[in-house]
Amino acid sequence: MNFEQVVPILRIFSEEKAKEFYLDYLGCKIDWEHRFSPDSPLYMQVSRLELILNLSEHHGDGTPGSYLLVRMKGIKELHEKLKSKKYKYMNPGIQETPWGTYELAVYDPFRNCIKFSEAI
Repeated sequence: MNFEQVVPILRIFSEEKAKEFYLDYLGCKIDWEHRFSPDSPLYMQVSRLELILNLSEHHGDGTPGSYLLVRMKGIKELHEKLKSKKYKYMNPGIQETPWGTYELAVYDPFRNCIKFSEAI
């Protein structure tokens, strides 16, 4: 048995706000988009390097207010890039935890939290 990858599904309510946050702010790209018909809810995949996320407007796909922990290297570089974007809804800082990590938490417009974490 081998588990290859976990891809979280996050609930979104606005394609425009989701793209502003995930593409413009976090620097992800759209891998693909799907709708069953032109007036159906959007389901799409975005990614940045090894981070892959599915975003869904479908009722029942994910719960708003979910938390993700993303282990990474280069958290200070990410922090500087995010600060330079001057995104009016977010200005996160880096926190040092008692368990030996640096953490940077960002919240999307739907209250989903992505917590980036790097071992010290």
